[in-house]
Amino acid sequence: MHTEDSVKTMWREYLASLEEDPESTDKQYLSWYFCDNETDAAELAELVLRGIKRATAGLKQSYEHDGEPLPAPGDLSVITDYHGTARCIIRTTAVHVLPFRDVPAEFAAREGEGDRSLEHWRRGHWKFFSREMAAMGRTPDE
Repeated sequence: MHTEDSVKTMWREYLASLEEDPESTDKQYLSWYFCDNETDAAELAELVLRGIKRATAGLKQSYEHDGEPLPAPGDLSVITDYHGTARCIIRTTAVHVLPFRDVPAEFAAREGEGDRSLEHWRRGHWKFFSREMAAMGRTPDE
C-alpha cells in the first residue's frame, strides 16, 4: 500500500470505529513521525503501539519557525514511520510549555524512552533540540 494511502486508510478506519462519515466529520488530523531519523521514528512509534510512550515533547521554537500552531488538547495525529506509512493515531490530552530545565522526571517517564529516567530524557532531547535549533541558525539554552 502506498504510504499516503495507509494514512488515509487508517484515518477512515478510525472514523468508522466512531461511526463517523469521513465526508461529513469535523475531525481533522496531522500526519507526522517522531524525531528526525528512520531508526528513532520506528522505535518511538513502536513504544506508542506497546503503550509505553504516552507523552512527547517538541521544541516551541520549531513551531514558531515553521509558522505552525502549538498542539492543543483534542488534536489527533496519525503517527507514521519515517517513510510515511501509518502506524497509529494519537490524541493530545494536555499541553504544557516550560523551559527545558523544568521538565519533571514524571514527564520523562511517560515519554517511555530509554530507561525512562530524566537524565536519559535530557541527554536525548538536548541532542535532538540542538539539531533543530542549529537548523534554524540558533543556539539552545535550558
